[in-house]
Amino acid sequence: MKALPPLTLSEPEMRAIMAEVGNMIVDHFVNLPNLPVTQPSTLANLRSGLQETLPLNPTPVSDVLKQVQQFVLSEMTHNDHPRNFAFVPGPSNFVGAMADAISSALNIFCGAWIGPSGTAQIELMTIEWLRQLFEFPASGGGLFVSGGSMANLTCLAVARHTNLANNPANATVYFSDQTHSSVAKGLKILGFQQYQLRKLPSDESFCLPMDALAQKIAADRQQGLVPFCVVANAGTTNAGAIDPLEKIADFCAAEGLWMHVDGAYGGSAAISKTGRGVLAGMNRADSLSIDPHKWMFQPYEIGCALIRNQEHLKDTFKVSAEYLKIIEQSAEQPNFSDYGVQLTRGFRALKLWMSLKAFGVEAFREAIEIGIENALYTEGLLRQSSDWEIITPASLGILTFRFVAKNLSEDQLSQLNSDMASEMITSGYAMLSPTVMRGKTVQRMCTINPRTTRADIETTIAKLHKIGVGMSLG
Repeated sequence: MKALPPLTLSEPEMRAIMAEVGNMIVDHFVNLPNLPVTQPSTLANLRSGLQETLPLNPTPVSDVLKQVQQFVLSEMTHNDHPRNFAFVPGPSNFVGAMADAISSALNIFCGAWIGPSGTAQIELMTIEWLRQLFEFPASGGGLFVSGGSMANLTCLAVARHTNLANNPANATVYFSDQTHSSVAKGLKILGFQQYQLRKLPSDESFCLPMDALAQKIAADRQQGLVPFCVVANAGTTNAGAIDPLEKIADFCAAEGLWMHVDGAYGGSAAISKTGRGVLAGMNRADSLSIDPHKWMFQPYEIGCALIRNQEHLKDTFKVSAEYLKIIEQSAEQPNFSDYGVQLTRGFRALKLWMSLKAFGVEAFREAIEIGIENALYTEGLLRQSSDWEIITPASLGILTFRFVAKNLSEDQLSQLNSDMASEMITSGYAMLSPTVMRGKTVQRMCTINPRTTRADIETTIAKLHKIGVGMSLG
């Protein structure tokens, strides 16, 4: 038998591995509700199973998969678990996962039209669908990136190039204290100093206050500074708060400012009936970040930067080199490497394209509505007991609250609620992520997983209540 080239398996070996991996994936989707949400391992256990010398000789792939199952997959946090309410869960879907498998297995390059053109057309089509869903003008376009952080960075880079000609000296940008940290990080990467970032205290609803915004911009202009951008939130991570998008759009238009909307968490809700109503004005933004691996139920990694005028993307990022001449032969054939940071980039669009085709947009709308309704249902349950205090009511699938006990100080209540969340995580039944609102440590639930049932919510609240009662008495 002819020897196989290096790094090559025979057809029977590949088919056997494919069957084993496929069964592992299907088992995950089928058995997930019965698994612990999280099952942290110890460092000693991980070292015993994974700390090894450099493997100079081959190991049977079946043995490698068993090692992965035992020391990685059986001791992990399941971000797609129906009772994972922490941070922003990642409730992906099977079709998207299979799309990622195809993209990875074929090692598809999506930096240029030349390799291959069909992948570029799918990305163009999927961006066009998002442009329509988010009601951007025909001039709009965008780019798929790794996630919300890179989408924000990309949009802010376009704003800097378009409004400042890439010169950030004395320029100032404005956002609330509830804005995601990726915005400040992106601005730092783009060369802005801390004194140029205007983080304004949010109002009683945790939104950007318009009067304070106008006053700060006017004062900065009097001092010779150059206000150029306002970042608005379409659903904050902490509380799902929505900045006054219509008012911000009017203000930016009148003042000649770039309006960027961070919709990485909540922006996708605009494709639903409820979301469209509360996110009115988002479609007036100059740029918008969206995270399909959150509320469009895709596997990691896929974010999207949408720009009102797609030519601004190319103006910002296109550079040329001798070795790239072959991919620059026609202006009518878009090369996505000209629209963002990456030259070598994978086929991120395939999973969203396949998911939209397989399920249809109406299924996505229904899934989003379920997440919104589940947060409202949770709030209703909590209001039935005087042991719970609602801190921020349900908004775009997020609510915050805390357990209250008589005769405990504010500091003691904060510690109690932090300990309650830790105990729930340790139990493995559900996962919540505490946060701090106005100096109070509170419970926070994000209910965007469409496979979360009302029973999941009821038992989670009941178990959390039992933990709170036990700790407050102990």
